[in-house]
Amino acid sequence: MTLILGIDIGTSSSKGVLTRPDGTLVTQAVREHATDTPFPGRVEHDAERVWWSDFVALARELTTAAAASGERVSALGISGIGPCLLPVGAAGTPLRPAILYGVDTRAGDQIAAQTARYGQDRIAARCGSVLTSQAIGPKLQWLREREPDIYGATSRWYMASSWLAHRLTGAYVLDHHSASQCTPLYDLHTNSWIEDWCEEIAPGLEWPELVWPADVVGEVTADAAAVTGIPAGTPVVAGTVDAWAEATAVGATRPGDLMLMYGTTMFLVNFTAQPVSSTKLWGTTGAFPGTYCLAGGMATSGAVTAWLRDLTGSDYPTLVSEAAQVPPGAEGLLMLPYFAGERSPLFDPDARGVVHGLTLRHGRGHLYRAALEGTAFGVRHNLTAVTEAGGDPHRLIAVGGGARELWTQIVSDVTGKPQQVPRHTIGAAYGDTFLAAVGAGLAEPGDIASWNPVESVVEPDPSRGPLYEELYGHYLDLYLSTRDTAHALAARQHADAN
Repeated sequence: MTLILGIDIGTSSSKGVLTRPDGTLVTQAVREHATDTPFPGRVEHDAERVWWSDFVALARELTTAAAASGERVSALGISGIGPCLLPVGAAGTPLRPAILYGVDTRAGDQIAAQTARYGQDRIAARCGSVLTSQAIGPKLQWLREREPDIYGATSRWYMASSWLAHRLTGAYVLDHHSASQCTPLYDLHTNSWIEDWCEEIAPGLEWPELVWPADVVGEVTADAAAVTGIPAGTPVVAGTVDAWAEATAVGATRPGDLMLMYGTTMFLVNFTAQPVSSTKLWGTTGAFPGTYCLAGGMATSGAVTAWLRDLTGSDYPTLVSEAAQVPPGAEGLLMLPYFAGERSPLFDPDARGVVHGLTLRHGRGHLYRAALEGTAFGVRHNLTAVTEAGGDPHRLIAVGGGARELWTQIVSDVTGKPQQVPRHTIGAAYGDTFLAAVGAGLAEPGDIASWNPVESVVEPDPSRGPLYEELYGHYLDLYLSTRDTAHALAARQHADAN
């Protein structure tokens, strides 16, 4: 029988799934990996050691499972963290580790320079977003200015999904959604590269052909088949950034839909009827032609809970159980979850984490609940920004490994909004299989509703609304009142690192 393979490269782990053409989940696999932080503000992946190694391991495990049941992979979808920057030389070899998405904040000087050069309003109007640490344009300029030898040897650049597509098929492509996060290099209104800005910011580079995530870009070569176990000739679709594959996986594709992704970082994608520009969010294309989005992303969420787990030497079930015993408000404990700066809507790479109200009676359960509530306040902050920018987030769908009962309940209580939970919340890899099915002619874009129907709804508890309304005001005030100190400490951290 026909099987579809989807593999996603995440920040701290990679996941793969096998499905049937009707969306039935056959099996899945996970592989954890390390993320390198050589200096504060710099976050990297070794493309061979992380992206390709994870892909090969997952592909072999899943194709072996398929073969054991007498079945065969007939289409492949891929996704990954993004936007990222991987410079590659003429021989096709990566020249340095990939510079990751908005959690990597090294290009602050280049953001300022490009904003002054092209104008913030002009960039936002043309590209949908202002320049932030999420943008690729400043990172390309950083590479050219700070590592000129590497830049001089660079002929092409890739993201995680486009690098995998290249290794599998030889194609040099980038999907439109990923390109729309390459501010200020892509025009959101014409769906094309801004050629003069591209040449000025990154002269001499070859630019990838633009395609849509469900477009078939080639077939698995014989060499790639020998390494991965995927049959030669298997069609490969372009894929996209993981959050948009995940939005596809849960059917968030229509205006008003908002996917809320619970992961290492929290990510929100609200679909709009037309291109929308914002200074507090990212305006992008969607995964399919004619779709547009407002997106927001927090710098940490699951990363903070992992930090607490490791710090306390506990495990998630214990921490969740203890946090559930703590009343809403964590008995006077409030956390700013800016442990790696903050992305939207603050766009402040020098924001820092704060735990306020600590007393000797607070324990790890209080800290864990305060972390969950702090990220929920961050979600509410982003939802407010979406509405102010012209979005209409009236249907929230929760997805991701962190979409668990306590956390989702807290988010609904803080925001006052229900969240739909679909049958499968396993993430982007499931969306990859759907994109591959569409590309291979095995499904239509509207079929995702039958692939992954809604199975439950998390309703807000109105009795908790007044408390969380008060604490949300304190949350906003706490950032403003500690911002100068946080920036001074961040400057000290940068100085100590250098």
